[in-house]
Amino acid sequence: MKTSALIVEGGAMRGIFASGVLDAFMSDNYQPYDFAIGVSAGASNLVGYLSNAPLRSFNVITTMATDKTFFNPIRFAKGGNLVDVKWLLDESNQRYPLNCNHLFSNIPLYAAVTNIDTGSADYYQIKPGTLSTIIEATTALPIAYRETPCFSGGCYTDGGVADSIPIKEAYRRGARDITVILSHPLSYQMKATKYPWLMKRLLSQYPNIAESMLVRAKNYNQSLDFIRNPPNDATVRVIAPPESFAVKRLTMNKAVLREGYNMGKTAGEEHLSIISGT
Repeated sequence: MKTSALIVEGGAMRGIFASGVLDAFMSDNYQPYDFAIGVSAGASNLVGYLSNAPLRSFNVITTMATDKTFFNPIRFAKGGNLVDVKWLLDESNQRYPLNCNHLFSNIPLYAAVTNIDTGSADYYQIKPGTLSTIIEATTALPIAYRETPCFSGGCYTDGGVADSIPIKEAYRRGARDITVILSHPLSYQMKATKYPWLMKRLLSQYPNIAESMLVRAKNYNQSLDFIRNPPNDATVRVIAPPESFAVKRLTMNKAVLREGYNMGKTAGEEHLSIISGT
């Protein structure tokens, strides 16, 4: 039996698609994986999935991530956070408490974070004492979130900077049957940063993060190449939004978000039908 893994990409509000996919999985009690790796919003989605909390991620995204307490351009213009990740985590845990017994008796869950000193990805297993800190770190968008979460001797920012789709890491850990939930249609190719000088200026305090941002498109597209052309000993199953998926990184329109969720739910159900051969 091949070791199997589930990878969930981030993408801020685009994570609504993965929340629909995972809700479909929960409805069918479908969880055949040996471990999971999430990035940013993908890690948050996996927390809901592995704690068996249907609609939790949907509710967090549509009722809380759209709240001005979380997303506030005026606050950002005055020197504060564009997105308040810490508030979102604390408030969501109050409104929608997790079944931690279920979560931590489940398969290992890892989150990708980007080390601000090296600019490279580190991968941490989420455990009872590290849940909030690691989720904050993997979702801490550079520039938009001014705090820098620190733990285990390092400080970190959004995992998507260094490894948006950690499929190679799953393969390195021994997975040979890998399911990937993406946040963009399969035709998507990431374009290089238009203004590298601006990126370096904005991130002058963290030069290695700036360098990682400049090669992010290259790394992202290499992960897509791995998905499309996996090694001979690996099977990769991809669940991606349709071309009509209209949710962007900072979409706040609840009707658009709900449509994106429904697309994810449909895609999850279709995946289950293919797997079961029906």
